[in-house]
Amino acid sequence: MRIIRHADCRPMPWKNGGGVTTEIIAWPPAAGLDDFHWRISMAQVAAGGPFSVFSGIDRTLTVLEGTMRLAIEGAGEHLLSRHSEPCVFPGDVATSAKLVDGPVLDFNVMTRRGSHNHRVRRLELAREADIEAGDGTFLLFIASGAALIGVGEGTIDLGERDTLCLDPGAGRLRIAPATAVSLLAVNIMSWRHPPLCRDVR
Repeated sequence: MRIIRHADCRPMPWKNGGGVTTEIIAWPPAAGLDDFHWRISMAQVAAGGPFSVFSGIDRTLTVLEGTMRLAIEGAGEHLLSRHSEPCVFPGDVATSAKLVDGPVLDFNVMTRRGSHNHRVRRLELAREADIEAGDGTFLLFIASGAALIGVGEGTIDLGERDTLCLDPGAGRLRIAPATAVSLLAVNIMSWRHPPLCRDVR
């Protein structure tokens, strides 16, 4: 188990140099932008334009703040906001964004095709609830609000933009929101297991 506090996450330039991303966690730990197996990050998008190209990578983008129109080659245009479902697309096709009402903050999950795959779920909770961690490495990201997370016999206090990372087999978690809380639940699976998300190749 690992608790990743937002204040401890490191900012770094985008691959195309057009902005700054905050890396939350990547595997292997010392991996760079060209050799990770999987990577989770946030990005502040201040202006529209093309996305970086990541060869052999599958991506899921979830908007945390603001609204954007995401144009994906071969898949059309998608309007994304903090209320929309996560958007799955290949990282190696031409993709660009247009901002609708100012800067956008987004949450990115990327896995290397043939090595790992992933699934991202957006959860909105106003009262205490149980969730299943599911298969593979499980990460719980607090998009807004705060919550007390029950794991096994213990509890963990997570604030806004904090992340909990659990090894496979974590089982059921108890979520007790301090107020209404928005969560992103991420499963990272080794390719040897059945895919959890649709084929985006």
